[in-house]
Amino acid sequence: MKISYNWLKQFLNTDWTPEQTSELLTDLGLEVEGLEAYQSVKGGLEGVVVGEVLTCIKHPNADKLKVTTVNIGGESPLQIVCGAPNVAAGQKVPVATIGTTLYTEEGESWTIKKGKIRGEESFGMICAEDELGLGNSHDGILVLDDAVEVGTLAADIFDIENDQVFEIGLTPNRADAMSHLGTARDLKAGLIQKEINLELITPSVSAFHVENRTLKIDIDVINKDLAPRYCGVSISGLKVAESPAWLQHRLKAIGLSPINNIVDATNYVLHDLGQPLHAFDAVKISGNKIEVKTLKAGTKFTTLDGVERELHEDDLMICDAEKPMCIAGVFGGIDSGVTENTTSIFLESAYFNPVSVRKSAKRHALNTDASFRFERGIDPNICEYALKRAALLIQEIAGGEITSDIIDVYPNKIKDFEVRLSFENAKKLIGEEIPKETIKRILTSLDIKVNNVTETGLGLTVPAFRNDVIREADVIEEILRVYGYNNIETTKKLNASISTTTRFEDHKIQNIIGNQLAAQGFYEILSNSLTTPNYAALSEQLKEEHNITMLNPLSNDLSVLRQSLLFSGLEAVSFNINRKRSDLRLFEFGKTYHGYDDKREEFKHLSVFITGNQISENWHEKSKKSDFFLMKGQIISILERLGISRFNESPIKSDLFAEGLSLGLGKNKLVEFGLVKKQILKHFDISQDVIYADFKWDTILDLVKHNKIKFKAIPKYPEVRRDFALLLDDNVTFESIYKLAKQSEKQLLRGINLFDVYQGKNLPKGKKSYAVSFTLQDENKTLTDKQIDKIMNKLQQSFEKQLGAELR
Repeated sequence: MKISYNWLKQFLNTDWTPEQTSELLTDLGLEVEGLEAYQSVKGGLEGVVVGEVLTCIKHPNADKLKVTTVNIGGESPLQIVCGAPNVAAGQKVPVATIGTTLYTEEGESWTIKKGKIRGEESFGMICAEDELGLGNSHDGILVLDDAVEVGTLAADIFDIENDQVFEIGLTPNRADAMSHLGTARDLKAGLIQKEINLELITPSVSAFHVENRTLKIDIDVINKDLAPRYCGVSISGLKVAESPAWLQHRLKAIGLSPINNIVDATNYVLHDLGQPLHAFDAVKISGNKIEVKTLKAGTKFTTLDGVERELHEDDLMICDAEKPMCIAGVFGGIDSGVTENTTSIFLESAYFNPVSVRKSAKRHALNTDASFRFERGIDPNICEYALKRAALLIQEIAGGEITSDIIDVYPNKIKDFEVRLSFENAKKLIGEEIPKETIKRILTSLDIKVNNVTETGLGLTVPAFRNDVIREADVIEEILRVYGYNNIETTKKLNASISTTTRFEDHKIQNIIGNQLAAQGFYEILSNSLTTPNYAALSEQLKEEHNITMLNPLSNDLSVLRQSLLFSGLEAVSFNINRKRSDLRLFEFGKTYHGYDDKREEFKHLSVFITGNQISENWHEKSKKSDFFLMKGQIISILERLGISRFNESPIKSDLFAEGLSLGLGKNKLVEFGLVKKQILKHFDISQDVIYADFKWDTILDLVKHNKIKFKAIPKYPEVRRDFALLLDDNVTFESIYKLAKQSEKQLLRGINLFDVYQGKNLPKGKKSYAVSFTLQDENKTLTDKQIDKIMNKLQQSFEKQLGAELR
């Protein structure tokens, strides 16, 4: 938000410098992010002086040029070559001396230099109106009044506006400060705290009066919830033209382009008092009637920018007896605005429901100065005052008469807030006791009325324009920011408490697993919990009725809370693949959200994605694609790191996975993983395989808390390895070998590993060969050959008897 220093001084006659003012505004919570100079004439006419043309003769080498001598008050006149047709001896003219910088209309700079023009030397430039930035005329040089003294600086003759503009980073809660009046009100409170008492000067509207009642416009507010207050008045006999220079300078200083005197007046009052206004051409109002209402969905309406829009059934519209004219509080229509032919207007000043305005603005992707203020909540009690202020300003700069009474539809007055402040609570929150009289002075300076005073606190009435101050804590914050955060002493004593958290805290476990995955080449991603409702249609596991929908979504693509981390992860995968990063290992800790008839639930998950090559192509090894078993190994390593070494495996049937497994412990599901189905990948424009794992983090955390970690010494005695080459039926799995071996030898068998699988020639049909190693160890003594042979014979007999295995 831009605030003009000169404009601000119309409300507070302060002699503080802009730099001092910006420091105080920042201390008050209106952070000044920048301070820049504004000049109505860029460069301020520095280097331009008044000269008198002494002689003017035709250029000897050019028909359209003249050679002049000009007295600018120096030791000797200057010779200047000039091409203007109206230059003549005896004129007083503006002269840009050598070294002067002038600016084009586009803002490009150029410097006056000594030069030769067609063989004649020239020591300056006699300027036209547009060359100085004083107008648009380039018919000839600017001729000044004969009474002006030679050598006078041009800046002393022309009314040049020099200003300083504050760029304020306004926080969304400070709707009251969205104007020069609101900023001045805060500045006044800050100055009072520094014992500088200044009166807040507000524009007088006592001159407002109705000349006649020849143009009455009836107002019918049909939807009073969306338009709690609506004021209007008609003005006739206007002349639409350019605004006066002072008004144009005010608007240009804060970055607005002047349009015409009527529109500029409404914009001026908007930034002056914070009340948005809208002027309708009264001739275009059918039936001399204004209706404030909603229209049926799909109604076509063309806005001022020429775009035809389809209205939503909840869009509040300003209509006449036949048609819509304006989206209330957002944007006007193309057929009802002020033009150069307008002679009478209906001037609107209203308070619209902030939520309604915000939804309409977002719905139609419109962001205007008016909607910016209405969305945050303006002062409902300033509507009539701002209307009178604007009407008087329009009369001043465009003429005309007030031709109707002010109609003010305000059926249910918006009340001020009643708040009770406890001195003890203020001391606790601030951390320091502020004198009671200081507190009362601060609150009074902020227009917060003190109704009653007791030993323990204050009874307060907060004005309706401070819609962010509705609780005791808000009042204390107001006291503190005006008192000054820098004035609160910091304690000289530093207190700290010993943390009583356990090592099983969620964030600690996350860090352990996150570091492990990062060490294995994974990258952590953070995706938005908001997503599109369309993803529910991609899986039968996700129900559309379980979506939790946002009341005020930024867009349809971010309108519901996610039910699965899969789709937000696939968005990241697709994003990277489209940027030629196809070998990916990603993980994310996040939550899913589910709405049911009687409750809402959220669950924590760890999602893991692997896609692309496991090993990239290089000179001594071919590339190797990531596969299902790579993911399984990663999952097992994560579970084992968490102390979960026993779990059950079962295949899962899911419309998310082409093939997948579920790992669980008892009735608890720990993780589901598998190869994501092609039809889902196609939705994200992914053509390569993606393996996805979904850890039920809440369940895992609960199990981890009950794990008891045991430590033991490294065994002193050696391990022994023996191998079997087993001929088996095709349907026998390694898992069955593993389980059977564990059942046969529970004490000394430490490890079982499948290190080779062979199928092909020299083997009977329907058979395969497994090469399996067995690691044996006794922690108390060295194993003998007799013990080893006995164990291996027992394993062989078990395999032969129960699996039909043969040794090769």
